[in-house]
Amino acid sequence: MPEGHSVHRIAGQFARHFVGSVCRVSSPQGRFGDASLIDGHSIVRSYAVGKHLFLEFDTGDSLHVHLGIYGAWDFAGAVQQDDTVSAAGGRMGQTAGRGTVVGEHEDSLASIGAPRRTRLRMGEHDSVTVALDSFPPDPIGQVRVRILTADAVADLRGPTVCEVVSPARVTEIRDDLGPDPLVDKRGEDRFLARVKRTGTPIGRALMNQKIVAGIGNVYRAEMLFRARLSPYLAANTLPDETLRALWNDWVGLLKIGVKTGQMLTMDGLTPARKRAALARREDRHWVYRRAGEPCRICGTPITLDIMEARKLYFCRKCQGVAT
Repeated sequence: MPEGHSVHRIAGQFARHFVGSVCRVSSPQGRFGDASLIDGHSIVRSYAVGKHLFLEFDTGDSLHVHLGIYGAWDFAGAVQQDDTVSAAGGRMGQTAGRGTVVGEHEDSLASIGAPRRTRLRMGEHDSVTVALDSFPPDPIGQVRVRILTADAVADLRGPTVCEVVSPARVTEIRDDLGPDPLVDKRGEDRFLARVKRTGTPIGRALMNQKIVAGIGNVYRAEMLFRARLSPYLAANTLPDETLRALWNDWVGLLKIGVKTGQMLTMDGLTPARKRAALARREDRHWVYRRAGEPCRICGTPITLDIMEARKLYFCRKCQGVAT
């Protein structure tokens, strides 16, 4: 499932290439009847809160999307990487979990001369193709929603949530979500208050979108290792300074994810190791997907457990988990 950084990057694509434009909104698969409510109107704002995307139209209503496990957006036409990623020499996001560093002779999106030859998919794993012969391209697969402007198109497939909602409903959704560092100025205090209300294990609390928005399986495992915390400690027993440190670590990791398109959680890397980490998932994380491999700090085999039907990775020694 896409984590918070991916959805913020998707919101950025809409902000760059769709906001301010009149949009034709349709449902090629015929399953989204609300398309007619926003068809022919302009997007005036694009933003994310955790894993939720909101596209606000000049009608006052918003298109609310949660990608869930299978959802993804395809962008085509005059779309491109953001400048920070282009400058870093990388493609947007994780390409099937493999490398994302563009080779010396490989075109990046920023270098393509004809923007209408560009196709970009954004979801759990972002990928790029550049073989469009005409615009707009035909929909591929079961497209729930197509948003088309004069020079860009966005196709949505497989979302868990896709609905047109009123301003009041947007407020309800946002109030129900935990804080997101990129949109909530009082996020740290809200995070502490919500954590203190639950005795659930901290490994479960970090995945609860009503406590903190945007954290998924990867960031959960990595943040707990970076903090040297057992995932089984009761959340409301942790000292305030520990919780504030967790929040501030999430702030930093989220910003890195939005900037690079990668859930890069290892810090203090040399330039060569950072390039390797951006290119290979195996070099990117402390514990995630490293079950049975030696801890990078102490050598203890990384443990894989299941918490609420989700895989949980941790080091028993570094994180003080009883054997």
